[in-house]
Amino acid sequence: MNKIQKMTMTATIAAITTVSSSLIFIPIGIAKIFPIQHLANVLSAVLLGPWYAVSQAFISSTLRNMMGTGSVFAYPGSMIGALLAGLLYQKTKKIGFSALGEVIGTGVIGAVATYPISTLLLGQEATLFGFLPAFMVSSFTGAILGYGLLRVLIKNKAIGGYNDENSINNRRF
Repeated sequence: MNKIQKMTMTATIAAITTVSSSLIFIPIGIAKIFPIQHLANVLSAVLLGPWYAVSQAFISSTLRNMMGTGSVFAYPGSMIGALLAGLLYQKTKKIGFSALGEVIGTGVIGAVATYPISTLLLGQEATLFGFLPAFMVSSFTGAILGYGLLRVLIKNKAIGGYNDENSINNRRF
C-alpha cells in the first residue's frame, strides 16, 4: 500500500470514528468513554502501522473536541494506545498483541497520563488512578471489538492485500 492509500485510509477511519462519536459514548464523570476509538486504533495499527495509527488517533481526538463530543483526555489515551498497539503488532505480527497494546497503552498508561491534565490544566479534583476503571473498560471493549472485526475480515479474506506489508502471518493469535 502506498502513502496516498495509507493517508486515505487513515482519514477514512478518523472520519468514521468522529461521526460515530456523537452516537456511541458513555459519560463517566468528567471523561467520556468511547470504545469505537479503541476499535479504530487496533484496526489502523494492524492495517497501517504505528505512526498512521497515532495520526488517526490525533485527528479523531481533535475533530471530536472541535465537535464537542470528546474531551481533552482523548489525546493521551488514544494516542498512547494507538502507538503501543502498532508497535506490538509490528514486533509480533499478531492481532492479539495489538489489542493488548491498546488496552495497556490507553487503559493504564493513558489513564495515568490524564492525571496531570486534569489537575494542573483543568483544575479538576482527581485521584491518580481515578481514570483507570473508565479507560480500562473503554479500551478493553474497543480492543475486543477491533480484534473480532479483524479476525472476521482476515478469515473471509476481505483484507488480505491490505495487511501484507504489516503482516499476513497473524492467523494463530
